[in-house]
Amino acid sequence: MHTIIRNRETSRDEFIFYSRRLMRLLIEYALSFLPFRTCTVQTPQGHEYEGRTYDGKRITGVSILRAGETMEPALRAVCKDVRIGTILIQTNPSTGEPELHYLRLPKDISEDHVILMDCTVSTGAAAMMAVRVLLDHEVPEDKIFLLSLLMAELGVHSVAYAFPRVRILTTAVDKKVNDMFRIIPGIGNFGDRYFGTDAPADWSDEDDPA
Repeated sequence: MHTIIRNRETSRDEFIFYSRRLMRLLIEYALSFLPFRTCTVQTPQGHEYEGRTYDGKRITGVSILRAGETMEPALRAVCKDVRIGTILIQTNPSTGEPELHYLRLPKDISEDHVILMDCTVSTGAAAMMAVRVLLDHEVPEDKIFLLSLLMAELGVHSVAYAFPRVRILTTAVDKKVNDMFRIIPGIGNFGDRYFGTDAPADWSDEDDPA
């Protein structure tokens, strides 16, 4: 699937189809790391079955706009009645620093396990700002799961060093980030390829360096 979505010749329809498959697999895998407790239920035959159930209050998804919102349908497909929040972080062209431009989070998010979603993470700057926003809203660090289809080693190390209790899950890790914050070999600008918009001449692997 990575071979298909990384190929510059792949059509937009195929890019969307296989990206969605990867998102679904990633989210299903991430859910296996949630806490569970043992429970007993009655089967239709009147017998007891000892199974497991989610040991938490709620699961909330938070997407880092714009590319992160493409992961929301996959999360909704596997988590019934999941709540969704959004964060918009853009890089200041003068300072090169990430800035928070928009925030919408469900109330009482501090009680939830949070699935933080962004399709690509290169430097980790936007992802780390998003984690700080969640911490400012009293979400415990060990209840945050950062999910991405593709990360650079730099981004993995940056997030893991700053927030060692955040769980990081991705489908692939590339070794390099160039001077334009592009992941190498990378996947291109995910948002532009997914939404069918034209990338500017100085595109990066993310709408903003993350």
